[in-house]
Amino acid sequence: MSRLDVFIDRMVSQRASLDFGIAETAAMDGPVFELGLGNGRTYHHMRETIEGRDIYVFERAVASHPDSTPDDAFLLLGEVTDTLPQALEQFGPTASLIHADLGGHNLAKNDIFARKVSPLIEPLLAPGGLMVSSDRMYFENLTELPLAPGAVEGRCFIYRK
Repeated sequence: MSRLDVFIDRMVSQRASLDFGIAETAAMDGPVFELGLGNGRTYHHMRETIEGRDIYVFERAVASHPDSTPDDAFLLLGEVTDTLPQALEQFGPTASLIHADLGGHNLAKNDIFARKVSPLIEPLLAPGGLMVSSDRMYFENLTELPLAPGAVEGRCFIYRK
C-alpha cells in the first residue's frame, strides 16, 4: 500500500469517526476536546459541525491555518501530559467528545505515547462520552466501539465511557 493510500485511509477514517462521534454525542452538554491542532483541519471540521458545545484545543505551539485557529480562550498550550491534568482540575469529568491525532509516523513511538496519555484522557470523559483516536488507546473503563461506517480498519478507534 502506498503512503498516499495510507494517508487517504487515515483521512477518510478520521472524518467518518469524527462524524460518528459528533452525532452520537450531539445531545450532550459537555465540552469537546481536540488533542493536537496541527494545521487545524479536524478542528475546523468540528467547529463547522458541532453545535452548542465549546471546543477546547490542546497544543504545544500553534502552527495552524489562520481560519483553523481557535481563540486564545479555547486554547490550552503546553505539553499534553501537563495540560490534560490541568483540564481535569478545570473541567472535571465533563467532556462529551475527545479527539486525538497525536501520533507521528513511528507506530512503536505512537503506542508508547498512547499508553502514557490514556490514563490522563480517561478521567476527562463524561458518562456516555466518546473518545476518537487515530491510535489504539489503553483505557481501563472505556469500551471500544465497532468501526464507524466508512472507516478503514486500524486507522481510527472509538471508545465510550
